[in-house]
Amino acid sequence: MRTGSPASQRGLQVVPGCGALVGPKEISGFEGDTVSLQCTYREELRKHKKYWCKESGFFISRCSSTVYTGDDGQERTEGRVSLQDNPQELTLKVTLRNLTLRDAGKYFCGVSKLGRDEFFRVSLLVFPGTLRPSTQPEPASTEDTRLAPSRTSLSRVSIPMVRILAPVLVLLSLLLAAGLAALGSYLLRWRKEAQLATETQRNEKVHLSHLVRKAAGPNSDPCGAGHQDSRPCLCVSLPGCP
Repeated sequence: MRTGSPASQRGLQVVPGCGALVGPKEISGFEGDTVSLQCTYREELRKHKKYWCKESGFFISRCSSTVYTGDDGQERTEGRVSLQDNPQELTLKVTLRNLTLRDAGKYFCGVSKLGRDEFFRVSLLVFPGTLRPSTQPEPASTEDTRLAPSRTSLSRVSIPMVRILAPVLVLLSLLLAAGLAALGSYLLRWRKEAQLATETQRNEKVHLSHLVRKAAGPNSDPCGAGHQDSRPCLCVSLPGCP
């Protein structure tokens, strides 16, 4: 592809025209897809050279990888980009084949003329092939591109699904993490309460044994050999009880 548009060759900043050239603001597709768009221009631009280029530059917009239209309305192909000017219908058709992730970015559909070029900016979105739905039809072959409808419309049907599902999955992940954290906190609190209850029960038993021994007296031996009562002897099973 040739590099540099008339605007970039003159070192001018790229400034959109005032409606002399119109088209879609955004197109999209998956890796390996073929997408097309149509630029419409005014009657006074019929005989001017048209071009398609990728925007480059940080502070000043310039063109790179520029492709120009052929003569007499013939289709012009350079690499994976094809242009076809139709002066009768005042339209310029741009076709991009075998999309890659590096193709994503801003592009210009323009008309070269003296002074300032007429053009508009187009955003190209390229999604990884792994996100392609299983029901997505196979990409059309080069021979069928002219007869098949634009893949842009087919891609737009599935792309909103990806954009909608992404935040839903993030929300579900956050809810799951919060649920696991709450469950862990509950189990830890339950374990502490169980340990506290066990410790309390043990302390109560010790305290009860002290009370019983204190009430019986220091020399009392109700179950010893000196027991003379005819009633049965009841010996509390306590530490130190024979």
